[in-house]
Amino acid sequence: MDALTKKELLITATKIRMAIIEGVYNAKSGHPGGSLSIAETLAVLYFVHMRVDPANPKWKERDRLVLSKGHTAPALYGALALKGYFPMEDIPTFRHVDSHLQGHPDMKGTPGVDMSTGSLGQGTSAACGMALAAKLDGSNYRVYGILGDGELEEGQIWEAAMFSVHKKLDNLCLIIDNNNLQIDGTLDDVNSPYPITDKFAAFGFNVITIDGHDVEQIDQAITAAKKYKGKPTAIILKCVKGKGVSFMENQAGWHGTAPNKEQYEQAMQELTAQLKQYEEAV
Repeated sequence: MDALTKKELLITATKIRMAIIEGVYNAKSGHPGGSLSIAETLAVLYFVHMRVDPANPKWKERDRLVLSKGHTAPALYGALALKGYFPMEDIPTFRHVDSHLQGHPDMKGTPGVDMSTGSLGQGTSAACGMALAAKLDGSNYRVYGILGDGELEEGQIWEAAMFSVHKKLDNLCLIIDNNNLQIDGTLDDVNSPYPITDKFAAFGFNVITIDGHDVEQIDQAITAAKKYKGKPTAIILKCVKGKGVSFMENQAGWHGTAPNKEQYEQAMQELTAQLKQYEEAV
């Protein structure tokens, strides 16, 4: 990855974070913590790897993304807006009654959303179905699923994992946001799914573990997944929940809490400073 591409991706990830804070603050509800932790991943997917056309959201040969952890929709909306699916001016309408940007992704109401999600554990099965459909149709589109690490406590995830390996869905890439926190605390305190890497390997996946905030590592992992044949790939992202906003980082309480005015202003000041730093970087 050249320096200019890296710079652009870091700028994009920061703008996604700003959209997350903007949306959740204006809604007075939402899930900022796990949204902030996947900003770099969405930037790399939508602005480097995924074949999509914002002017034709239902293009049959597009790559698909299933946000299995659907409560982190603010991050997806930020990426879609920056990609051009709808105006950035729509972001403050998040969770409003008459908005197309609801608290969880809606494939019928929001351009660019490939699957309605929200009930944790089910998105992986939908992604498997899409990947199998591509194989049966002879299409070459790829399917990406983004999962939460707390979501791995759902049994349906592992049923889908077994299915995807059995069907040799090498056009499927599952991306696990391993930020080690869920709504009630750490994974170890709630119901540990560790060792995550070993579990996916035992099911037969090609497994890659990386720093989930390093755009170069994310790019390399997705590139490797695209080249790997015969098995689906699981990319385990080592992430920080609430990444980019100092007082939200590694705090389980920000899983589903909206910032007040003072917190909103502080968060936006921090992100604006980060954006300026990236924009001025040589």
